[in-house]
Amino acid sequence: MTAGDTTLFDTAPDGDPGAAPAFDPSAPLAVRMRPRSLDEVVGQQHLLGPRAPLRRLVEADEPMSLVLYGPPGTGKTSLAHVISLATERSFVQLSALDAGVKEVRAVIAQAKRELTHAGRRTVLFIDEVHRFSKTQQDSLLSAVEDRIVSLIAATTENPFFSVVSPLLSRSLVLALQPLADDDVRAVLRRALASDRGLDGAVTLTADAEEHLLRVAGGDARKALTALESGAGAARAAGGDVLDLATLETAVAQAAVRYDRQGDQHYDVASALIKSIRGSDVDAALHYLARMVEAGEDPRFVARRLVIAASEDVGMADPTALLTAVAAADAVAFIGMPEGHFALAQAVVHLATAPKSNALTVAIGESVADVRAGLAGPVPAGLRDAHYAGARKLGHGATYRYPHDHPDGVLPQQYPPDALVGRDYYRPTARGVEAGLGARLGKLRAIVRRRG
Repeated sequence: MTAGDTTLFDTAPDGDPGAAPAFDPSAPLAVRMRPRSLDEVVGQQHLLGPRAPLRRLVEADEPMSLVLYGPPGTGKTSLAHVISLATERSFVQLSALDAGVKEVRAVIAQAKRELTHAGRRTVLFIDEVHRFSKTQQDSLLSAVEDRIVSLIAATTENPFFSVVSPLLSRSLVLALQPLADDDVRAVLRRALASDRGLDGAVTLTADAEEHLLRVAGGDARKALTALESGAGAARAAGGDVLDLATLETAVAQAAVRYDRQGDQHYDVASALIKSIRGSDVDAALHYLARMVEAGEDPRFVARRLVIAASEDVGMADPTALLTAVAAADAVAFIGMPEGHFALAQAVVHLATAPKSNALTVAIGESVADVRAGLAGPVPAGLRDAHYAGARKLGHGATYRYPHDHPDGVLPQQYPPDALVGRDYYRPTARGVEAGLGARLGKLRAIVRRRG
């Protein structure tokens, strides 16, 4: 749709503005199945529930400007269309990929004429608004401020980083959540039955439906596109049943034999960590790919990698933990599917790093001693001496400040009496720990020196 083309959502065939428009049977399935009312929107109940903010704004027909922020396929474009229908406003869609200041100004000029001569407001929907430059975004400000247009801006990136502050301050920012499997399932079943969709021409088998959910990854548009492709393949073969084999051929993506709620969830996760521990980077990447393709929660994968970075690599390569934590942060920041690059980087780093479980053994033995009662009082010299009367109790009186010594280390008892001379951390001869071993021996010799 171009900047001046508002025919698709301006009026219905009977001339009733805002009524549900006729659909083009040749349009893609995802377009034909676009919701026509708020009640048809699947998911996003935090925005569309009975007392939720978006529903209140739409039902009250209040002038509004919105920034819709969320992953692909969660309904940003659909919500914009529904809002224009529910509020009986003109609807104009621009894409930040191919529109500039000239196109924005043309839409605003047309909106002014509509408002002046017909008393009708305009909804301006800008997809991927984060791709607009600051100048392009600034060109919207006066029209939004004066409510000449109701702006609905959609973005997959955090708007507080990608949208200029003046535009944010004039808009309500609404975050859309990824669709749950049951939400996508409802979309698929509606498309199978609806006269706007496949109208019962194709039956979807249970395993094919599960594969569609995995392929979609919470993206309703992706699910409908795959369903349309699979249905076309089934009918081309003279059948009316879309099974897993036909669907796999149509979408060119093999089904992953993986149950996120069952044994394989734990089996594949275990295989990933053991492959990393065993330094088989290729096997580790294979198991990561299986988890990603099955729609495994990437936060679960990231947590396992952070644990492995300390448990299996440890001080043999201290930077492994930094990479794993950075991967977890990256997944939380950019989401999937792009987040799988960061997870893969962490897997490669961990699998190829030198390995040491010295930290694991050290903390395990120290915890075991504490549980066995080997604690004892803290040496008087180490006790807190900052409160009134502490010195009279002998707290801190014998403490020697290491920074006053040229080497920064000096003889002094730190553990309780019962644990003097006990070694918990025993470095390996691998990676960074190879150098730590010699240094640790010298440190212990100084610290534990008597007299």
